[in-house]
Amino acid sequence: MSVNYFSCHEVQPMILICVVDDDASVRNGLGNLLKSLGYRTVGFASGEEFLASSASDEADCVLLDLKMKGMQGLEVLERLKAAGKTVGVCCMSAHDDEVTVRRTREAGALGFLHKPFSEEALLESITQALEKVV
Repeated sequence: MSVNYFSCHEVQPMILICVVDDDASVRNGLGNLLKSLGYRTVGFASGEEFLASSASDEADCVLLDLKMKGMQGLEVLERLKAAGKTVGVCCMSAHDDEVTVRRTREAGALGFLHKPFSEEALLESITQALEKVV
């Protein structure tokens, strides 16, 4: 009998994770998964929408797609850091060349998820981002 990896982790119900991705299926899928794990989630279809929302001030963690219509994820990350926001950001992309990963780390990302990624990799990345921000 196998043990469910996610049932072994206690999640604080007040943690807010924002999912910023222009792909509705990614936003909805991640949002539903994270809610099932006990997190509060809010999804945004663009970087502009996220930055204009109060959630950009309240989020504990942001899952940020790098390649979106309009403002790109790297610019969103740079604006968060320039505004002094201490939210933990995990970037996501199917375009994960070495230069892209390095640029996101230099800009302050605490994690990088290569699409497609496993549920275990997602939870691990979120946990690391939350630990580094606290």
